[in-house]
Amino acid sequence: MPRLPRQLQAGYAYHVTTRCNNREFRLTRLECREVFIYALQKCQKKFEFKLYGLCIMSNHVHYLLEPQAPEDLPKIMHWLNWYTAMCFNRMLHRTGHFWEKRYYSTGFPADDHKRALNTLRYIHANPKAAGIQQGFFYDFSNYGIYDRLTQDGITQWHPAFLALGATLEICAAAYRKFCKRYRPKPKPEGKSHWGSKLLAGMIPKPKKQRASPGQKSLWEEWEVCTEVHQVAERFVLANCFNPKFALALFPQPPT
Repeated sequence: MPRLPRQLQAGYAYHVTTRCNNREFRLTRLECREVFIYALQKCQKKFEFKLYGLCIMSNHVHYLLEPQAPEDLPKIMHWLNWYTAMCFNRMLHRTGHFWEKRYYSTGFPADDHKRALNTLRYIHANPKAAGIQQGFFYDFSNYGIYDRLTQDGITQWHPAFLALGATLEICAAAYRKFCKRYRPKPKPEGKSHWGSKLLAGMIPKPKKQRASPGQKSLWEEWEVCTEVHQVAERFVLANCFNPKFALALFPQPPT
């Protein structure tokens, strides 16, 4: 059955979600997240889209973006997923699909401020809803630029945020209050799939991986290049809860 064409319209913003193949937690490494942020900046320079919301979780990513033209969205996601998949497969010494099937996207008029604010809050609440954070600050989401009015070099404030008050400080206070009212909906219980009982005793338990003698870990050898490091550092320090603590993730070169 052929895939249904995406409904792309001019003047629309899109909430986009991509997930790692097999729902594997491939985005937990700091190095992978640094490369992802760098790739996102390269993609943004190439296609000149507006990025309003971003949250990088352990096995999926949320975006709120507005392309220059509706037909740019598939180009943006194709390039970004291709570039990051090539990088991650090489870094992780793996082959095959890195991202799971087709990315999910839902669009709405860019001037629909209520929908935009609800979407931003949903994206920024992902770590809190997953139990990773107690609050909304998260090193790899752009909530910080809305709360602290910082600049991370990649994302920007949505017009809906700027319409919350006469000054940026009022806008930030209003959005902070709006986020605190958020109550994530409980996730539905897991479905019982066909064969669950029959195959329960036939699924082998995963074996513990053992490192071969004399074989070094990729992560002990691989170093992030300076440009990637700088782009990621600016993003994290602009959005994290405590910049002094987050700075420890990015040791400064000796002077």
